[in-house]
Amino acid sequence: MLYYSLHNNAPKVSFSEAVVKGLAPDKGLYFPETITPLPSSFFDTIENLDPIEIGYQTIKQFIGDEIPEAVLKSILKDVLSFDFPVVSIEKNIGTLELFHGPTMAFKDVGARFMARCLEYFNENNKNQVTVLVATSGDTGGAVAQGFLGVRGVNVVILYPSGKVSDIQERQLTTLGKNITALEVDGVFDDCQDMVKKAFLDESITAHKQLTSANSINIARWLPQLFYFVFAYKQLKNKKKDIVFSVPSGNFGNICAGIVANKLGLPVKHFVAATNINDTVVRYMENSEYNPQPSKATISNAMDVGNPSNFIRIQQLFDNNFESLKNRFSAFSFDDSTTKEAMKQIYEETKYIADPHGAVGYLGLKKYQLQENEYGVFLETAHPVKFLDIVEETLNTTVEIPSQIKKVLNKEKVSLKIKDYQKLKEFLLK
Repeated sequence: MLYYSLHNNAPKVSFSEAVVKGLAPDKGLYFPETITPLPSSFFDTIENLDPIEIGYQTIKQFIGDEIPEAVLKSILKDVLSFDFPVVSIEKNIGTLELFHGPTMAFKDVGARFMARCLEYFNENNKNQVTVLVATSGDTGGAVAQGFLGVRGVNVVILYPSGKVSDIQERQLTTLGKNITALEVDGVFDDCQDMVKKAFLDESITAHKQLTSANSINIARWLPQLFYFVFAYKQLKNKKKDIVFSVPSGNFGNICAGIVANKLGLPVKHFVAATNINDTVVRYMENSEYNPQPSKATISNAMDVGNPSNFIRIQQLFDNNFESLKNRFSAFSFDDSTTKEAMKQIYEETKYIADPHGAVGYLGLKKYQLQENEYGVFLETAHPVKFLDIVEETLNTTVEIPSQIKKVLNKEKVSLKIKDYQKLKEFLLK
C-alpha cells in the first residue's frame, strides 16, 4: 500500500514512511492510494469473528506486508484489550461506548496502535523519534499513556492552558519518563499550528526525526474504523439501517467511519455533531470552507476551528459536494442545548452522558430517524473526564474509576510556552 499527499506535491510513501513522517513535505495529509472493499462474506458472517480477527481483516490492506501477520495480530491483541459495547438508550437509539480503555477516551485505540507500530518500525533504529502532538483534551492523555516507556521515542504534547479539564490535564502532565507536556498560552488551533509549523521547519528536522500522533497520522486515524465495525456486529440482528452520529472536532473519527463504509460496512448515513465550532456545518450549508478561530465550550475536545481531517472526508467522496451531502450531514449545538440533552437522557434513562456524547445524541435527534433506521451516537469519553460539568448539570455524583484515581494525586509537571519560537528552542535544546 502506498500513500500520497492530498496536496499532490510530494512523493508517494509506504505505510511505515507515512507513520514516521506524519505529515507530507508539501504540508498535505497522507491518504491511501486505494481502498479495496472487503468481500461481502466478511460482513455476512461477522458475528463469528472475534475483535482481533475483525481488526486484522479491516486494517491489513492499509499496512500491506510491512508488518508480518503474527506481529500485527499481536499488536491488535494489545490494542483491543477492552470492550466497545453498544448500550440501548431509546427504542431506536443506542450509544457506542468507547471509553473502556486505559485513559477512558476513544483515542486509546489509535494512540496504542500507533505506538506499537512505531515501536516495531524503530526496533533496529538507534535514532530517537520525537512524537509531537497537539491536544484539545483527550488526545494528550491517550498518546502519553500509549507511548509511555516506548524505547527510542520521546513524546512532546502541546495543550491550551486552562482549556482542558483537570483530569485530562493530569493524564498528560503526571507521567514523566519520556513524556513532556507544554502548556500553551492560546487555544487548540494555536497548538496545532505550532505542530504543523515544526514539521516543516528544516532547522528542526535536520536534527530531529519528528512525527505526529494527532489524527493527521494515518496510524492514529485509520484504526478508529474498528469502532464502527464492532458496532455493526452487535446491531446486525436488528435488521435496520444504521445511522452513526459522531461528536466531531478534528473529524478523524467520523472520517475513519467513512473508510469502514468504503470497505463495505453497511451504513445508511453519517452525522457529524459539533459544538459551536461549526466550520463544517457552515460548509454543508453553502459549500464554502471558511475556518474561524476556535471557541471554548464544555465539550472541549471538539473545540477545533479548522478540522484537519475534513479534506480526507472530501477525498472519500471524490470531492463531489452533492455526493457528500447525500451520505453526510453536520449539525451544531451550543452549551445550553447540550446540557439540556444531558439532563433529558439522565432523567429518562438514568444514563450519564458526557457533553460530547450528548452532542452526538442531539445529532441523531436533529437528523430525525425513520422507523427502519437505528441511530448510534458515539460516547467518546467517560463522564468522569468532565466531572464538574456532569455533576453540576445532572445534580448527581459520578463514581471515580480506577483508571482515573491513580492520576488524581500525582503532581502536575508542565512547561509554559507562549509562541512557536519557544517550542523551537525546546525541541532544539
